[in-house]
Amino acid sequence: MKYINIKHPDQVVSFAQAVTTGLGRDRGLFFPETLPVIGDMDSLLKTSFVERSVEILSHFVGDAFERKTLEEMVSRAFNFPVKVAAVENNVFALELFHGPSLAFKDFGARFLAECLSHLSSRPTTILTATSGDTGAAVAHAFFEQTDIRVVILYPEGRVSQFQEKLFCTLGKNIETFAVRSDFDACQAMVKQAFEDQQIRTSIHLNSANSINIGRLLAQVCYYFEAVAQLPQHDRTVVSVPSGNFGNLTAGLIAQAMGLPIQRFIAATNANDTVPRYFENNRWSPNPTQATLTNAMDISEPNNFARIQWLFKNSPEALHSVIQPHSVSDTQTRELLSGLYESNYIAEPHTALAYGALKTSLQDNELGLFLGTAHPAKFSEIIETETGEAISIPPEFESLIEQPLLSEVIEPDFDLIKDRLLGANAFN
Repeated sequence: MKYINIKHPDQVVSFAQAVTTGLGRDRGLFFPETLPVIGDMDSLLKTSFVERSVEILSHFVGDAFERKTLEEMVSRAFNFPVKVAAVENNVFALELFHGPSLAFKDFGARFLAECLSHLSSRPTTILTATSGDTGAAVAHAFFEQTDIRVVILYPEGRVSQFQEKLFCTLGKNIETFAVRSDFDACQAMVKQAFEDQQIRTSIHLNSANSINIGRLLAQVCYYFEAVAQLPQHDRTVVSVPSGNFGNLTAGLIAQAMGLPIQRFIAATNANDTVPRYFENNRWSPNPTQATLTNAMDISEPNNFARIQWLFKNSPEALHSVIQPHSVSDTQTRELLSGLYESNYIAEPHTALAYGALKTSLQDNELGLFLGTAHPAKFSEIIETETGEAISIPPEFESLIEQPLLSEVIEPDFDLIKDRLLGANAFN
């Protein structure tokens, strides 16, 4: 399997090169040259999650790993459950928050950590930006891993307290910086670092954001598991809470491989660049707004370029498969309460996806919305809207008392460059 830099299609690399370099020339994202199509889907869906995931990923990794090695990698990375929960007669939640950092990002981060532990032959610095959940997933996936240094940028005051504690209390090889700006500013500095030759060569820079194709491909696997657990395999509509659009990209890859998903709903918050693009075919990001669904507070989603590449930049093709829908904070609060009254407790991103799904789901369709984070990560807002006290899982209670180890900095690239090349950097 070869991977193309979608900005410069003449740059074609292997899976190993795509994963270990993260970004292509001129900040270009890598994407598979071709997508494999699964022949016997029914048989594949009858296998176990790990067995099926090995088969799916084997198409993408090529000869980077022997089959037995890949099996061991996937078994270690996906060692927690994926659950499909019935919410209404024809509506189900795909719960992706049963991993070590209580968010869907665990799948991609843990598989990427496995890949880099096999593919990297030199000390590496992982630089990533997070709007909430990526930071914790990446930090836990790489914590205390030999010859891996992790540097995480996140917007100060725009992640929940529990989210922040999950990745800013570890220390050791995990360094965290609270940036006095929004996620887009953090992401822009990450991209700028990848364009700085001194940084790239001095500390062997890589990324664990969904800009890294290795992380994104791992997410393809749980869409297959969702369909395998559903009571029927046709006329399925999937609603994806969408910020940087990596999760939706993974779902679209699964569909292109033959997974029977009828259409997707791209559920966004007030940061509605994509819904407006669908209306007028103009890409016009507004300043990022802070919302209840902070992990989606992104106005310039990186991965939408991959979606456009997949659909050959055809608006007609996009509209045939994707329906964007923006949900306000007021609506999200109402959805939290409504789901609670239906005996399902969800955090804001999950509730938003549910609400977007209900706007267009037909009686003869089966709806699936993605639960991307554990309710405990947003206990304050859930308790406010429902009156229900959400307890933190016992294994995480001690985190609340731990001091934050983050350094607060201005959104100044020179500051980040100084930290990256500073005393803690690899020599």
